[in-house]
Amino acid sequence: MLTLTIMAISETTEYKSIPSIVVQHKQSFENSDADTDVLHTNNQRVQVEFFTNEKSVKERLLLYFIKNQRSSLRIRIFNLLIKLLSCALYVVRVITDENGKVCPDAHRGVPNDTATSNYTNCWHSINPDKFQEYPVTHWERIIWVDRLYVLWVFQVTVAIISLLETCLVQYLIYKGNILQQILSVVFILELINTVPFIITIFWKPLRQLFLPVFLNCWLAKQALDNMFNDLHRVLQKSHSALAQQLMTLCATLMCLVFTTCCGIEHLQRGGNRQFGLFESLYFVIVTFATVGYGDIYPDIWISQLFTMCMIVVTLIVLPRQFEQLAYTWMERQKQGGAYSSHRAQTEKHVVVCTTTLQSDTVMDFLNEFYAHPKLQDYHVVLLSPCELEPMMKMLLQVPLWAQRVIYIQGSALKDSDLTRCRVQDAEACFILAARNYADREAADQHTILRSWAIKDFARHCPQYVQVFRPENKFHVKFAEHVVCEDEFKYALLANNCLCPATSTLVTLLMHTSRGQEGQTSHEEWQRLYGRCSGNEIYHITLGDSKFFGEYKGKSFTYASFHAHRKYGVSLVGIQISQPGSTIQLNPGPRHIMKDSDVCFYMNITKEENSAFILAHPNQEEPRSDKKFFQSHESSFRIASAITSVGTIALEMQNTRVSSSPSTELQRKGSQYKKLELPKDISSANLHKRPSIAPVPALLELNDVRLIVDNGTSSDESLPYMDEDSGDTYTEFIRGFPPVTPYVGTSPTLCHLMKEKRPICCLQLAQACEHCRFKTAKEYNWQSRAVIVAADNASNGLYNFIVPLRSHARPKSSLSPIVLLLEKSPDIKFLETICHFPLIYWMIGSIDNLDDLLRAGINLADNVVIVNKESSNSAEEDTLSDCNTIVAVQTIYRMFPSANIITELSQSSNMRFMQFQPNDYYSYTLSKLEKKENDRGSHISYMFRLPFAAGNVFSASMLDTLLYQAFVKDYLITFVRLLLGIDQAVGSGHLSCMKITRDDMWVRTYGRLYQKLCATTCEIPIGIYRTRLKGHEPVTSQYSVTLNMRDAEAKSKSNTISPERHEISQMVKCRMQSLGQPPEDYDDVNDKMDTISYVIINPSYDLKLVNGDIIYLIKPSSLSLEPSPLIDERTHLLKKRGEPAGMDNADLKEKEAGMKKRTTGRVLNDGNSKIPVVYMDDTTDEDDYIDETTIANTEWNKTILTHHGSEHISISSLSDHSLS
Repeated sequence: MLTLTIMAISETTEYKSIPSIVVQHKQSFENSDADTDVLHTNNQRVQVEFFTNEKSVKERLLLYFIKNQRSSLRIRIFNLLIKLLSCALYVVRVITDENGKVCPDAHRGVPNDTATSNYTNCWHSINPDKFQEYPVTHWERIIWVDRLYVLWVFQVTVAIISLLETCLVQYLIYKGNILQQILSVVFILELINTVPFIITIFWKPLRQLFLPVFLNCWLAKQALDNMFNDLHRVLQKSHSALAQQLMTLCATLMCLVFTTCCGIEHLQRGGNRQFGLFESLYFVIVTFATVGYGDIYPDIWISQLFTMCMIVVTLIVLPRQFEQLAYTWMERQKQGGAYSSHRAQTEKHVVVCTTTLQSDTVMDFLNEFYAHPKLQDYHVVLLSPCELEPMMKMLLQVPLWAQRVIYIQGSALKDSDLTRCRVQDAEACFILAARNYADREAADQHTILRSWAIKDFARHCPQYVQVFRPENKFHVKFAEHVVCEDEFKYALLANNCLCPATSTLVTLLMHTSRGQEGQTSHEEWQRLYGRCSGNEIYHITLGDSKFFGEYKGKSFTYASFHAHRKYGVSLVGIQISQPGSTIQLNPGPRHIMKDSDVCFYMNITKEENSAFILAHPNQEEPRSDKKFFQSHESSFRIASAITSVGTIALEMQNTRVSSSPSTELQRKGSQYKKLELPKDISSANLHKRPSIAPVPALLELNDVRLIVDNGTSSDESLPYMDEDSGDTYTEFIRGFPPVTPYVGTSPTLCHLMKEKRPICCLQLAQACEHCRFKTAKEYNWQSRAVIVAADNASNGLYNFIVPLRSHARPKSSLSPIVLLLEKSPDIKFLETICHFPLIYWMIGSIDNLDDLLRAGINLADNVVIVNKESSNSAEEDTLSDCNTIVAVQTIYRMFPSANIITELSQSSNMRFMQFQPNDYYSYTLSKLEKKENDRGSHISYMFRLPFAAGNVFSASMLDTLLYQAFVKDYLITFVRLLLGIDQAVGSGHLSCMKITRDDMWVRTYGRLYQKLCATTCEIPIGIYRTRLKGHEPVTSQYSVTLNMRDAEAKSKSNTISPERHEISQMVKCRMQSLGQPPEDYDDVNDKMDTISYVIINPSYDLKLVNGDIIYLIKPSSLSLEPSPLIDERTHLLKKRGEPAGMDNADLKEKEAGMKKRTTGRVLNDGNSKIPVVYMDDTTDEDDYIDETTIANTEWNKTILTHHGSEHISISSLSDHSLS
């Protein structure tokens, strides 16, 4: 039996290693003796050499001269230098030629024997006119020249080297057709310029023979082309075709000029007038550029013939070169430019990758990106595989963008295109999703591959990625910032159902603005709305801040109120300087401000660009508190009750001590919160002015746990009732959803079902064995529903459900959610929603009236219309929302009382929402939008009434969130916490409260800020205000009553139009057919004559209006123990077998006596939720806030010292919060 042993023996040569193989034969024990002898003789190692063909002389030379890139490049450079040297030697020969010189007196036409004897070889010219009569060609001067011996030696040497190199290359590239190689133009030129010089070595008289050595310039041109080809091969870089064509054109033009110049100079030696090289060059340039001036011209026929031939050659060669250059230039324009490596090293740039460059998307990016002063010197490189649209070409030619924006056509999956963009040197790379894709899943896949390719090519380049589907986020989790459109879109729509116009609030916060929009308007609400829209989120370290630096060692609530009162900035969150810490929105009074804390605040501009003035930027007018309530009945000063945390210590001396080891200070409120006075108290019988409690600088009661729980009553007229007292909410628990629809969901504490509901019970319009109801009316829900209309049940709907089922919401306020879908959801989605309470789905369309009635549109507070992904207009992107717009307009006409919240893809289409063609006020707003757009505003659509009221939202507005993340890396996290997408330990959540007529004693926004900070520790951030068209907001309850009566009288006097009557009859007829009572139908539109808008971070002195809705950031918990949220979920799971937060036992209200210790009188009323304290002095509360706070702090210390380590229980605090 034979075995083969292969051994590699390296034989090193100059270029390649040649391995060898050794074969060894072995004898098996079964072989015979004869076979053993034969094999013994053959049992030797045999060395086998590979690639022996490359060891020949020809192959070695071929490898060195042609195949090897570096050696071939050296040969090309040497060949180029040889050709250029031969041309230079020819020029030297022309300059040193004595026969070509003209005698000094020759131009006079008078012979001079003395002068002629000194210039024996010079030329004696005659009168040009005489020469024209009898032209004579001196052929001897054309054939023979004067060549120095040293010059001849150099020329012969160059010729020998050049000929040998050419012959060697011709031999190496020989492929069997020698005639083709010999008859090539290059080889013939080489023979003409070299062989005669070699012949002169053997025949001396021929050394003065003229040879056209200047033709070597054409050989030099070819060597230059070959050299650049080898150079690009060596550098492993793709060269620019345009640069190659331009270089070829320039070389061709130079060769034509040089050849014509040298030819004319030499041929004119046989004529009457001698040309020098400079004169020949002048003649050639003038002749080629124009028709000539006639001052210099050839005077013999051979020179004239040569000139005509060269002109013909030029007319043939150059147009072809120009055509190739133009074609290459056009193709280059289509492919865009390139960002050079030199610019990448000296300047900063960012790369934007997307499938198609739509003008709206690009302009939004450029406007938002360059809105920051620090980014003015940056360049933007647009990388797209598609050609630019005509509109985009025009935009990029605007001088504002032409010097800063570079377009490159290419793919992010090709390293060559990424090299053109210099992604490896870029400051960031933005990967945007394509909105014009009907298949969002395919668009995300393209985005993912682009992100992977860039990560593989430039690992250290920060990526800012935008995706549509939340399930695709984990593929690009390595990116620095990821914005999922469905996540934010559905979270915004859900928060719109909880707090009106949340989408408008967040959109204005994310856009860069100076607050100059609407300042030229004659309407006050537009000026106020536009000025406050300039507020944005900024951050600064406390130790470096002048706004907040003075509040070091004070509580967060104290710093927030006093910063707003003093500077007009609203402190809304902090981030402690610890590894892994996250942003905390309104951490509450437990947090003590430190120098290292990062403060997040709302203001018109950041602190670094602010100057300190007496009034803050949002202030409208000097304070006029004393002018409020001018009548004699309301001239007494009124304020709120002292129920603040800062004055708890004042009341603790008379409280009873609880025996519970874990004593809690407990406050439970109702669903509707009021800052009302007792019902038997009015301003007419008050003789002393109460005061709003000061905001405490420190919360000293470290042993007291304040639990804030939203109330349970579903109506403000109902008395308080514990949630557990009824059977409705016993099946609800609080915990983390056990089933999530995709990987990467944030753990959020929600209201869940104890046991998941059967899937059959989720379908609203079909009866099952567990439920026989078929319409929303039959379910008899205690709260009004929320209808969500979408074409399919995408995983993003999970982010719509989570905020509406947040643990921070009372169980009694949970609204039923009805999903109106055009396609049946998959089982995975149903398994997810079956763990949430009061969620249903049904098959239907918003175009079908019966489906809307079955879904309970008459019983719904909000109808959310999600834009359809499939558009019926592929030709024009701006028409992609047409089906949604028309359907919403139909619902608006049929159900005028319904609150419809719509999502569109194009922000420009928001003007068609609730469209009223004959409404003059809408026309006025349209003109205002155009005016703001002409002034360069990026959010000119903000004055459209549907957007201002929060009834319409465009997902494209979320793009600015990704753009601003380049400068504000915290903004995405901030918005996620604000919308409830994420939850963090100690971080608050967005909520709202409504100002009623009984709350008008608070008077101003600043006093409300103080009241909230002193009591519930909530931070107000804005106002949602509604007013009548053409009227200023009223500030008195009497004016409100009059206006409401006028509106009622006007509505009664108006007769119902025939169209309105017809629509009403049709809807009621369909309701009767479906078995629904027609009385549920409401055809009165009470919002038609109203204007709603958002006021972000208003001034301290802004007067409140009845019906104002205040945006609040509620603290999550004031307990020393953090909430069982994200950061400690894993820790709790290790200790317990069940998820954290699964305990569903509601907080029980502890009854305890409370007695006030104040300097005034305390009046309690059984019907009041707030005790009112009447101060005996008449000092304005704003003048002694700091002194009172100091007194409270000292009293707290005294109380704590007196009680020692005892547990203190204070309860029965009256409810004072607003919903």
